[in-house]
Order: sequence, then structure tokens, then C-alpha cells
Amino acid sequence: MSHFKSTGWEIFAPEPAMLDWVAHAKTDALRALQDPDLSKWYECEDTWFVGLDALANDAAGRVAGSAALTGAAVDFISKTCGGWPDLHRGQVSGVFSGYPRPRQGESDAGFRYRLNRCAAHVDGVLGGGQPKRRFVQEPHAFILGIALTQAEAAAAPLVVWEGSHRIMQSAFQKAFDAAQGGELAAVDVTENYQSARRAVFETCPRVVLHGPPGTAFVVHRLALHGVAPWETGAQSDPEGRLIAYFRPPMTGGARAWADAP
Repeated sequence: MSHFKSTGWEIFAPEPAMLDWVAHAKTDALRALQDPDLSKWYECEDTWFVGLDALANDAAGRVAGSAALTGAAVDFISKTCGGWPDLHRGQVSGVFSGYPRPRQGESDAGFRYRLNRCAAHVDGVLGGGQPKRRFVQEPHAFILGIALTQAEAAAAPLVVWEGSHRIMQSAFQKAFDAAQGGELAAVDVTENYQSARRAVFETCPRVVLHGPPGTAFVVHRLALHGVAPWETGAQSDPEGRLIAYFRPPMTGGARAWADAP
């Protein structure tokens, strides 16, 4: 079994093409951080810039005069994750010293989960209603993160629960199979999701994915992951810990999202 299939993550060291892309992408990311129209993305008492669709890249990943996004991570995704798609506008994920603080409207239990479990989640599983129920409404093909700034490993890194994608895959397949047809986006996966998360926390090691600017992280679409707290005294570039993320839609929708390797 390959490393990615067993762990749910891969990491790629900086290379010239990616470093050149990062130099341009960082310029655009800093523009996004200062754009008044994007100030809505500051959360957790301004210690987190969510930054969805904040990077002004085109479908090939060109941004702020850069070349198209290329490199070992792109080649790996092309071979392993069903091909390299046209890209959506990337997320600019910015985290700053002091993270986490309570998010507006967040319950005490929600903040404890953010603090103690890194707000661990599977992308595309969205919650709504009262009490909150969860549904697979944005199935992604993969998660690609690219470090834009220098930050220590203790400065709110990306964390992944190794091997969690296999546990989560089984849980979502069972939820969809039990629904016996119909629109999968309407299938309530709450109990399956929560039970699988508990199993992951009990059995899967938490791994920190970290590296200098130009480092690329590829995370399996079903892996449980999150952002660790910014430890006291941890250092980063003045701009904070910035990572650009891409999560293109999964070809075939939620069923393929749950069933593909």
C-alpha cells in the first residue's frame, strides 16, 4: 500500500517552480488580507482569516503574474487523485498569534473542540439547523495546501489524523447505503460522522504537516484534519502563518467521494 493510501497525506519539499509561484501568490494573499471587501473572513477575534476564494488565481493557478501551478505535488495529484482539474479561486488561510479565540456565535463546547481537537473535520461535510445536523454538500476531490510564509511548527500548523480517511470512508458509505437512494446531499450523516470521529481520535495518531514556504501538502479528501493552536512563543513571518488551499469538486459527486480509493 502506498504512503498516501495508508496515511491519507503526502508532503512535497519546495522546488524552484513552486517557490516562484509562492512569491507571486504571497503578494496576492497579502492583498486579500488588506482588502476591506474581504474583512468578513476575519474570525476568532481576528486571529484567523478564513479567506475562502480570496486568492485571485485563474483555472491554471496563475496568480499575480505567475506561471501556471506545476510541480511534484501537481504531478502526484494527477496520477493519484483522478487527474488535475481546472482550479477554483484558492483559499488564503491566515492564522495569527493568539489563535484560537472564540468564534462569533460559537458555543463553549464548540470552542473547546477547536482548542482541544483542532476543530477537526472532513471538508465538505456541512452543518446546519438546531440542533446541528450534518450533510455532505461540497464533496472535494483532494486538498492541496501550499505554505506561503515561514512559520514554526508550533505556529498553528495543519494537522491530520493519520489513516482517518479509511474510517471516515466506511462511515459515509454506510450512511449513504442506509439511505437507499435519493439525493445524497440530503442524507443526514451526523451519527455516522460523529461516531467515526470518536474512533479516529481513539486509534489514529495526529500528525503535524509543516514546512517552509513552497512546501506542498496533499491531504486525502476524507481525512480528518484541522488547525492546531498557536503555542505561546511560536514565531512566524510578520504576515502570520499563511497557506493557500485548493479543493476542487469531486467528479461524480458525493457517491464517488465516498467510494473512490
